[in-house]
Amino acid sequence: MSEIKNLQPQAVWKNFYLLTQVPRPSGHLEKAQQFLLDWAKERNIEAFKDEAGNIIMRKAASKGYEDRKMVVMQGHIDMVPQKTKESTHNFETDPIETYVDGEWVKAKGTTLGSDDGMAVATMMGILEDDTIEHGPLECLITADEETTMYGAENLASDTLQGEILLNLDNETEGEMVIGSAGGVDQNAVLEYQEEETDGGDAAVKVVIKGLLGGHSGLEINQGRANANKLMGRLVQDAMANFEARLCSWVGGNMRNAIPSHAEVVLTLPKENVAALKEDCIADWKKVFADEFAFVEKQLELLCEDVERPAKQVPAEIGDNLVNAICACHNGPMRMIPEIPDVVETSSNLGIVEIGNGIAKFTVLVRSSRDSMRECCAETNESAFSMAGMKVTYAHQYPAWQPNPQSEIVALMQKVYKQLFGTDNRVGVVHAGLECGVIGAKYPKMDMVSFGPTLRSPHTPNERCNIPSVERYWQFVLETLKETPKK
Repeated sequence: MSEIKNLQPQAVWKNFYLLTQVPRPSGHLEKAQQFLLDWAKERNIEAFKDEAGNIIMRKAASKGYEDRKMVVMQGHIDMVPQKTKESTHNFETDPIETYVDGEWVKAKGTTLGSDDGMAVATMMGILEDDTIEHGPLECLITADEETTMYGAENLASDTLQGEILLNLDNETEGEMVIGSAGGVDQNAVLEYQEEETDGGDAAVKVVIKGLLGGHSGLEINQGRANANKLMGRLVQDAMANFEARLCSWVGGNMRNAIPSHAEVVLTLPKENVAALKEDCIADWKKVFADEFAFVEKQLELLCEDVERPAKQVPAEIGDNLVNAICACHNGPMRMIPEIPDVVETSSNLGIVEIGNGIAKFTVLVRSSRDSMRECCAETNESAFSMAGMKVTYAHQYPAWQPNPQSEIVALMQKVYKQLFGTDNRVGVVHAGLECGVIGAKYPKMDMVSFGPTLRSPHTPNERCNIPSVERYWQFVLETLKETPKK
């Protein structure tokens, strides 16, 4: 695992290694926050934690660069805690086990945390090296970006002093982002009175697993299967044709990750079990394999006999809940008309939990257009309301609108061309970046987002491309050196 410390550029990789040793799942950042404060104190770097749990560090300009505009380098400290079904990793206590696979750094059975640990490691590398040339610097390391953007949402409007913000949370080297989607969490809840299962019935557990999952913004348009949506089709069939009744459902665990796993427990007449397995399960296995043959290479659909639970969902309520799951919009709703290869509006049915008298669905709706975000959310709310569910909204964050006249973007395009001889692509993304939230508090700040190449963030297949980190690091250093004057 420690072999990543010796990768180049060592200034980034050695600090990323340190971060892998400190637990930092969203919602449990105390150890990581203290680690950063201690790290800064040991190096006589100004650092403090604000009331929102953000870490802010500052460094004076290098000699001769005192007349430059102050730059805010920004990323988030938390990581998405996803692991394989077989992994015993505890994200609140265990270090991330990394390894090198060709040109990629990966983690053993878990998310890697390069989203957004590479940003934090970059800032650490710059802050501790007095030979790097730069103007005055602020480093903003935000809390709980992956769950609620809590740190950015609660950042005080007078904390930052910088005029330029370099967000280091993009995931393709050679690309600069100047706009991103906004979003809102949609929560649907229904409490119900459980009923006794029929003593003559049998029970089965149906599992869908092995899906790619992925980032519900960056990878929502790649045709990946959502385990909750697949399961909804299967359970609807089982209820309609095999007298199945729903006892429990667990699918997905992050609203911003495409669910890769779902399992349900069903009861049904004993005489229907064989037909369910031979017809329903076998048929859906073929259908799913055919539909996702070029995407989901590891898709598994399993069915096993289990002990009959004592309680189950009432038939009408179970039907309504499954219908709502099937009716909920999932995936892209519309592309940006002016940029037809970029998703404008989407919905991710990230979490479904049914059992013990309560049903909870969590959906993340994203859009770069407020009216379409509302349209998509209302579409889902209509389905949930017809099932008798109460729908609430939380953690709404704004879209980041592009600024075609950005001074820093124009400068960075020039810098990239000088360094590498090719153009740095400029565009917008469907992912939710903190720039929109920060920009609402600091409307005059000139912003851009970029980073090294990461793939499959928010999944155990997350990986960071080693050569891209070298190019990204060079680009960061040259950008800081060329920062505009005040």
